[in-house]
Amino acid sequence: MTTDELILRTLHNTTLTEELRDSEIEILASIITVQRYKAGEVIVEPGVNPLRESLMILAEGEAEINAVVDGEPMTLPLSKPGDLASIIGFVGGKTTTINARVEVKQDGAVLLLDRARFESLLHSHPAIVYYVMRGLVRYMHGVARRKTAESAEMNNYFYRVHGRY
Repeated sequence: MTTDELILRTLHNTTLTEELRDSEIEILASIITVQRYKAGEVIVEPGVNPLRESLMILAEGEAEINAVVDGEPMTLPLSKPGDLASIIGFVGGKTTTINARVEVKQDGAVLLLDRARFESLLHSHPAIVYYVMRGLVRYMHGVARRKTAESAEMNNYFYRVHGRY
């Protein structure tokens, strides 16, 4: 599979492009780069983020995000094409502090959407920027809903509520 085919296939598997037409997806694809990684490589570490302002979109393989949130360790697997990472750095810019670690679990590839290149579309293709950002919000909402459901399920298990355990 060529790099262009990998980019287009992955973009079609993410919420970022749900509202875009094929011609708009091709425009978005033209500003994306691909980076390949081997299992065990660390892409981002707290204080060490060479991709500080790039959104990562999993294309192949698997990765894992590890962070401490409110004193509790949290793990978010990236296991299917279209899964996103480095969202806060992408939307927050240079003033944002990243305290997460992204490690590659299985050889693969990540699409990188650089914020400056993405923002260059604001004047020529503002609808693309608008719909991609809507897709980003939908993705984050889905992650929050899943994590809330997992937390509720664990509480039900630990405290034996709702009679299911």
